[in-house]
Amino acid sequence: MRRWSPPPPPRPGVILKALRGGGLGIAAMAYVGVDYLRYLSPSLHERLQPALWTVLALVAVSRVPFYKHWSAELRSALPFVAAMLFMLSALLFEALSVRFVTAVLGLDWHRTAPPLPDTGQWLLLALNEKLPQTVVEMLRAHVIGLHHFLMLFIMLAFSVLFNSVKAPGLGLGARYMFTMAIGRLLRAISFVSTILPSARPWCASARFSVPTYPHPWAQKYYVPYASDATAIRQLIHLDIAYEKVAEVIVDNRPDWGSMSFLIDFLRPNPSEGASWYNLLKKAGGGCNDLLYSGHMLVAVLTAMAWTEAYGGFSSALIWILVLHSAQREVRERHHYTVDCVVAIYVGILLWKMTGFIWPTKNVSRDRRLDKLEKIQSRLIQAAKDSDMDEVRELLKEVELASTQDNQQSTSRAMWLFSGATIFSTLTIVLLAFTWTSDG
Repeated sequence: MRRWSPPPPPRPGVILKALRGGGLGIAAMAYVGVDYLRYLSPSLHERLQPALWTVLALVAVSRVPFYKHWSAELRSALPFVAAMLFMLSALLFEALSVRFVTAVLGLDWHRTAPPLPDTGQWLLLALNEKLPQTVVEMLRAHVIGLHHFLMLFIMLAFSVLFNSVKAPGLGLGARYMFTMAIGRLLRAISFVSTILPSARPWCASARFSVPTYPHPWAQKYYVPYASDATAIRQLIHLDIAYEKVAEVIVDNRPDWGSMSFLIDFLRPNPSEGASWYNLLKKAGGGCNDLLYSGHMLVAVLTAMAWTEAYGGFSSALIWILVLHSAQREVRERHHYTVDCVVAIYVGILLWKMTGFIWPTKNVSRDRRLDKLEKIQSRLIQAAKDSDMDEVRELLKEVELASTQDNQQSTSRAMWLFSGATIFSTLTIVLLAFTWTSDG
């Protein structure tokens, strides 16, 4: 009978590989967990969060000298900058649209327009009566928000420094921002096309200083036909605005120079100052129902990027957090259920559509295969001649072709590029947390 013996201990390389494979997921969940301490133990949160941020930043910076794919990052720098400019343009258009749909009907409409019936909200209220109180409290908990999903993606992009995700990180970032820009444009076009009442009727009065009465456009084309069924039937029959407005109330029109065309969209009050840009900064997440949810779009794109680039058990946890965030959006009436549902499938489809920006092919492997194909006949001949020295030289050429990027990355210019990339990325992180805190 064979005697039992314990299995040999795993080799150090295997342990390192396992830690590298699961470390990103552990760091991500640690970040979310530590940040949630702000509700459980604010004093502990004040100590742990800066420490965690410092550790993550120092660990990332310490890996910069050992990163071997700076030339690939350099090739992705221009698409990254272009995607960032495209996203900023999309956010500007979205801010204009948010202000317009809030201002065009006036604050009186926002106060009196009842919320739309939402079966998802009814379902959550019914579940509150059926589920155990502990489960209900977990569903109500502010476990994750918009800034968490942004941070999770930033951690994912930086993980190229540890070979957890395939390089280039700037390529992944370019795809993320380009996809989000398209999603934001589609979102703005959607909610500006048909103005929907907010699930929070008091929101507009609390956040905006727009006029209480409708815009002259709405006074002519909407108000006379807003509730009278006979007037609506006649409007459909004639296909022309036939009612005459007795007295059109004209808006305040400040002197904005070449930007005066924005007055009809932004409807400024004298108390809001003389700058059109300040009005856009106040737009924030808006107060109408903005179909579809911008928060959920960011969450879904982060989950899709994580699933495709990293995968594993942590990606399943992130999707659970996405669903938790969706039910909270509905529960707290920031959005209707349809906004979250549409955001989920639009985000998935958009991410699949933009796969060409961050290709999954291995450039180094393709270069080796191309070189091997070129020398195939010489390699076969050398093998037939039993010329091992020639075989070694040919294989060395293949290996040199695959390491060409690594050799280029040691130049002084590449070091300057790497330093500028790290600095600018950290700056973008700070700006993202500052400017997008409200969605």
